Amino acid sequence: MNNLILLIPYYNNSDGLMKSIQSIDEDDELDILIVDDGSVNKFDENTAVNSFKAKGKVFFEYLPENKGIETALNTGLKIILEKGYKYIARLDCGDICLGKRFAIQKAFLEVHPDIKIVGSNVLAVDNNDNFLYSIDLPLKDRDIKKKMYFNSMLIHPAVTFSCEILKTVGMYSLNYKSAEDYAFFFAISKSFKLANVNEYLTQIEINEKGISIQKRKQQVRCRIKIIKENFYFGFYPIYGLIRNYILLILPYSFILFLKKIKK
Repeated sequence: MNNLILLIPYYNNSDGLMKSIQSIDEDDELDILIVDDGSVNKFDENTAVNSFKAKGKVFFEYLPENKGIETALNTGLKIILEKGYKYIARLDCGDICLGKRFAIQKAFLEVHPDIKIVGSNVLAVDNNDNFLYSIDLPLKDRDIKKKMYFNSMLIHPAVTFSCEILKTVGMYSLNYKSAEDYAFFFAISKSFKLANVNEYLTQIEINEKGISIQKRKQQVRCRIKIIKENFYFGFYPIYGLIRNYILLILPYSFILFLKKIKK
């Protein structure tokens, strides 16, 4: 058994799932756990297994009804802990791995045992794989923690982390709809060191029909709630609150325009 497993929540996106699996470098050593969140449009297990060219196994878990990504992720985490893995990586359907992502991130965590979660820079594309913008993130723990008050400084489908984290912070909270990753990373930052690799190791798909866009206002409201819960009087929390209140009223089309011209 490998000591690294990739957790992919699935919901009605078989093409995206296969695209994600096929992007994994054949030399990477990892297993995959796919958690179907009560989908109507199922994927074919044999196709998923045959699409996986890396050195590992593919496991499947099916929820009887749609409960939301937080429940799907927590179901996956519980299974992974029971199986005894050391590291967990994340990827969402439609997002792809670049280069030897998992080998790079696992090696980073093993060389830096004081760091328990590592992300990377990310490329963003539209539904047709047209480049939109790049996301360059702070690399060091101190900078990540300060700027977490602006937005998440770890991109959820681009992270790999130690299972050791879960013994302290627990699972994903169900109280921050569409911002479960932001709350999770904030909880991790209170007890552990974080880092990003200065490479583009993941490409994310910006889907205007996706949950993150459709529920953007809900996501920003939850982000504001998380900032308030972790607030202290200082530049970063104050600026972060102001920034997110502004984002709450701006249309997404304008935000996307700003990201494009910035990069």
